[in-house]
Amino acid sequence: MSLITSATMKIVIADDHALFREGLKRIINMEEDMQVIGECGDGIAVLEVCNATPPDIVLMDINMPVENGVVATQKLREIFPDIKVIILSIHDDESYVMETLRKGAQGYLLKDMEAKELVNAIRTVVEGNAYIHPKVTGKLVSQLRRMTYVNENGAISEMSEDHPAAQYIKKDDSSLTKREAEVLRLMASGKSNKAIGEHLYISEKTVKNHVSSILQKMEVDDRTQAVIYAIKNGWVNI
Repeated sequence: MSLITSATMKIVIADDHALFREGLKRIINMEEDMQVIGECGDGIAVLEVCNATPPDIVLMDINMPVENGVVATQKLREIFPDIKVIILSIHDDESYVMETLRKGAQGYLLKDMEAKELVNAIRTVVEGNAYIHPKVTGKLVSQLRRMTYVNENGAISEMSEDHPAAQYIKKDDSSLTKREAEVLRLMASGKSNKAIGEHLYISEKTVKNHVSSILQKMEVDDRTQAVIYAIKNGWVNI
């Protein structure tokens, strides 16, 4: 076992299956800059473990006895806002993903993940980004079609597929413009930059500029993270 230093990513595993926890520990502890510092088997115990030795990340099983991972995540983030949470689940339904994101999780992994994906997810979340298992990303994107927007009169409405979006709700002063909102909606429907340009009668270069502006305003690196941001900030109706 490697020596824990200030640069080591400290991790707690919360899962009620001991063999699964052991497998995760072996994968994580093989990394020079990662160390499992605690483990437990239910949603109440994870709070106690984190209180004793605060980790950087908790790998949280969504289905646990005593208290499930969704409730435990909300409580953990309220008490320890600096601790990040990656949900571990067998469910690829987007409703599970969105609920855990709303409760404060920064990542969502399916339990059939490969070892390298687990390590990549941990590094991504520690760096301050979100990580969602690729199998559920597409389902999340489809949810953007039900985003809410603010119309010209300031009223909140539900955006339909054929209704031009006005200005999306944000908590700061860098709200998307009407055109950016339209581009984002088309991005969510899976259209390429070229297809978006043809749909809006603008050049592909102009579309790229809008996409860059959207990502910059959302402070995210790619389209998937833009979807996650929208969900976590309540732009999606569940």
